[in-house]
Amino acid sequence: QSPLVESGGDLVEPGGSLRLSCAASFRLYHYAIGWSRQAPGKEREGISCITSTSGGTWYADSVRGRFTISRDDGKNIVYLQMNNVKPEDTGTYSCAADYSCPSAKSGNWGQGTQVIVSS
Repeated sequence: QSPLVESGGDLVEPGGSLRLSCAASFRLYHYAIGWSRQAPGKEREGISCITSTSGGTWYADSVRGRFTISRDDGKNIVYLQMNNVKPEDTGTYSCAADYSCPSAKSGNWGQGTQVIVSS
């Protein structure tokens, strides 16, 4: 599928919260949606995914307990709620759709939205 469009990135202080959105021109409810991030000079890291059928979720250890992925099929948007953010959460966050959770290396990731965690 064509890349999705991410929004909501911003400068946020450590310990703060941010909500990212992922939207598309096609119906997202058919697909698993994943979020990944890439920090400058580092490889892309898959951080979360939500399935299309059961709505099951997966989180990387680095964000589990702080980030929450959800989908609003009525609005055709998938969200990533980021709480208690840390400086190491800084990076460009992208989403992708696939029939199973997208691979960090081969997923069709969007251009992303930038998150900077700094005081």
